[in-house]
This record gives sequence, structure tokens and C-alpha cells, in this order.
Amino acid sequence: MAKRIGGEFNLTGVWRGLYSYPIKRAPVPFTASVNESGCWITGATEEVATARAAFGRTLTATLQGRRSGSSVRFLKLYDCPMRVYDSVAYEGSVNAEGTEIEGRWTVPGNWSGKFLMIREGEIALTRAKTVKEKV
Repeated sequence: MAKRIGGEFNLTGVWRGLYSYPIKRAPVPFTASVNESGCWITGATEEVATARAAFGRTLTATLQGRRSGSSVRFLKLYDCPMRVYDSVAYEGSVNAEGTEIEGRWTVPGNWSGKFLMIREGEIALTRAKTVKEKV
């Protein structure tokens, strides 16, 4: 169950996610550790690179952003910058239960795609199987 503070959920916790590309490429799974304090969001992500020279390497990044109601915005800053970009902007909405965040990611001036994050331990295995269909 999502942790509630003052009647409202808090995004602090571990999230499993997928992001998809605007081209035919398999969605990329990632893990995000999120900390929310007030309206501020910080955290870290980990994923395995699926393209280019970094293929197969574990990529880490830090998160910084904010939440206003159900609207979430954060910037993912890679610890080891990529050749083409070093940050990705995420913008999405949290569901009413505080268990899913869904939206779009953008590399300004380059491209964008969809993402979905599900709070770890909040969802049944059958629901997790439908994640790939959403992204």
C-alpha cells in the first residue's frame, strides 16, 4: 500500500519501470529509488544499456524534480554522460492509489517516448505482465 502522509500518498520507495522508444526497439526496464520530501523528488535509477557503445553496461543516474498533486516532473541525469545526451526529462501522472506513474520522457531536440513506473510490492504479477502492453 502507498504510504500516506496527511491524507495524501508519498512517492518514496522503489519503483520498477519500462520506457519505450519511438522506433521499433524493445522497451527498456529500469529500477528507480525515489525519495519525496514535501513536493521535491530526488533519487536514483539503474538500467542496462541496450544500444550503441554502452550496450550491456549498467547505467546509473540521479533524479531531481517535483510533484504537484498527481503531476510529476523530474530530470534523470546520467552519472556517465552519453555521447548524444546526458539528461532525460520525464513528465507524468500518478494514479489515484499512488502506485503507478505514467507519462512521457524527452531528450530535448532529439526524441521522446512513453514510460510507466509501478511501485514495487504494490501490484500483482498478472498486472505486471500488462506493463509491456502499455509502453
